[in-house]
Amino acid sequence: MSVLAISVAAPATAQNSGWQLEPDARIEVQTVSAQTTTRDNDLVVDGEAVSVRGQVGLALEKRGVRLRLEADRIEVFRLGEGRRDFARDRFTATIQTDIEKDWELQLQARHFDDAVSVEANDTDEWQGSARLTWEPERAHRVRVQGSWRDREYANGPLAETTGEGPRVDAQYRRRFGRYHYLAFDLRAESIRSDDARRGYERESAGVAYTRPITPDLRIRPAIEVIRTRFDGRLTDAGNQRRDRLVVPEVEVLWWPGRWRIEGEAKYIFAGSNEPIREREGYRLTISVGYAF
Repeated sequence: MSVLAISVAAPATAQNSGWQLEPDARIEVQTVSAQTTTRDNDLVVDGEAVSVRGQVGLALEKRGVRLRLEADRIEVFRLGEGRRDFARDRFTATIQTDIEKDWELQLQARHFDDAVSVEANDTDEWQGSARLTWEPERAHRVRVQGSWRDREYANGPLAETTGEGPRVDAQYRRRFGRYHYLAFDLRAESIRSDDARRGYERESAGVAYTRPITPDLRIRPAIEVIRTRFDGRLTDAGNQRRDRLVVPEVEVLWWPGRWRIEGEAKYIFAGSNEPIREREGYRLTISVGYAF
């Protein structure tokens, strides 16, 4: 995967109301290449795509209250015969405020149009979330976030169906110094739907370590484990399908001046009680960006 990203931000200006205004925009070009094989190496799945993403945002700040409005669109052109192109729109409104010296509250509303979700390839979603951050000192930070998702699924010639459910995220981050972190992440989520194919439960846990090599260069090894149980998807033996993913990765970030050069090597181990879904494969990412 390679990415070329350009960001443009206007300097903050003081308004008569006391609000500081900062508009910004970003354009990103991305190519993706991945390969997956089954456990017996009798099936190889190759994936390549090119995407273009445009984003505009507007940030407002006044006396510890920060408001951001953001809209972005992604056009994905999937390479290979029989693969369908798609586009996704996202609109976000976020407000943050310091409620006490060590505490911060964030409220966010989001809408996704034609997104790819765990359970469907064409999902519209409304999402509301609240996030609480406790940072008694720079060395320690704890975050907890609760979200609710309402989803609609496009089912081709069939009628649309719906799903809804919560998601809870928790993170502890230990800071040792500038760009030097150890972070632990937990997530639990579920979707309930009258459409038997859409309901699921998922839990994940991950740990990531970021270490600076030079003032501009740092390395970030990480690993994540994900378990998913589908309500209405059955194996050939008639059992509910259960999937698991183990994803180790290493990311290198080099940020000299305004340049953003990043590389990521990720390997995905996919297990399941449905043997045909036991697969493994790699994904490589190289990105180059420049921020104005």
